[in-house]
Amino acid sequence: MRVAVFSTKPYDREFLAVANAAAGHDLTFLDARLTTQTARLAEGADAVCVFVNDDLCAEVIGQLAETGVRVVALRSAGFNNVAVAAARKLGLTVVRVPEYSPHAVAEHTTGLILALNRKIHRAYNRVREHNFALTGLLGFDLHGRTVGIVGTGRIGVCVAQILAGFGCRVLASDPYPSDSAITAGVEYVPLERLLAESHIVTLHCPLTPDTRHLINAERIALVRAGVMLVNTGRGALVDTRAVIEGLKSGQIGYLGLDVYEEESDLFFEDRSERVLGDDDFARLTTFPNVLITGHQAFFTEDGLRNIATTTIANLTAVAQEGPDGVTGPARVC
Repeated sequence: MRVAVFSTKPYDREFLAVANAAAGHDLTFLDARLTTQTARLAEGADAVCVFVNDDLCAEVIGQLAETGVRVVALRSAGFNNVAVAAARKLGLTVVRVPEYSPHAVAEHTTGLILALNRKIHRAYNRVREHNFALTGLLGFDLHGRTVGIVGTGRIGVCVAQILAGFGCRVLASDPYPSDSAITAGVEYVPLERLLAESHIVTLHCPLTPDTRHLINAERIALVRAGVMLVNTGRGALVDTRAVIEGLKSGQIGYLGLDVYEEESDLFFEDRSERVLGDDDFARLTTFPNVLITGHQAFFTEDGLRNIATTTIANLTAVAQEGPDGVTGPARVC
């Protein structure tokens, strides 16, 4: 298949090229993010390959269909950036990578928890300035604390297993309880109880109309005062302005983010020479108890290799067997 690969970085090209060596697809790597302004770059392609911040709204789907594109291959598990109904109506097949490395995201989540708790990011900067004072770096033992996991898919279960190993009491909220989570000692409770009892709340649910701004002003009012909130799922699970107010009041004592609801205009690019126009993001960076990484939780050798391998396999299956060649969770529509 002729494939226009949007939003590519050197690491995408490296891993996709290796995975494609035997498959022989014609990959055209594009730096540009897929938008209504760049969709024309896919002209002549059978498929587009896209990432989390590419915009596949109904208008873009229509533009792709007009150019002859028949397949959208996502290099991600989430597909909230795709107008699935429009794709189905126009006959486009949408495929994804349902599992690449849940351990990568779970381990990064744990890293954020540890860094926030023990203030490792602040201690690192102090020592570089030869300041060895410990005042202001006080943490707490994870052992015996209660952690609430919202969403117990593959990543959430991995987080549960890791934190159970620290000796944490693990609560979870999910409409579909996981046997693996229960085996790991997780107790399923309503979301309101999870928020009220947890010292740490970490989000691992998909972004849907029901989960958009799941953490909002009303729910922040329910949490244990000084809670640690971590989001490595999707940015819009959190109402940023409500979280800022929660930080200012002290209701939220720590915040760890690897995603941000307006990240498409920020993440994956070097913007160090520019003034950021996003006032909410700029405000978040002023808090000493906030730690933000730029959507890198997935970014391990294992994760990139699995993403590339599954993406190429999806394209090959569609090329050889048609739209029904991809079945199961890898097929969106």
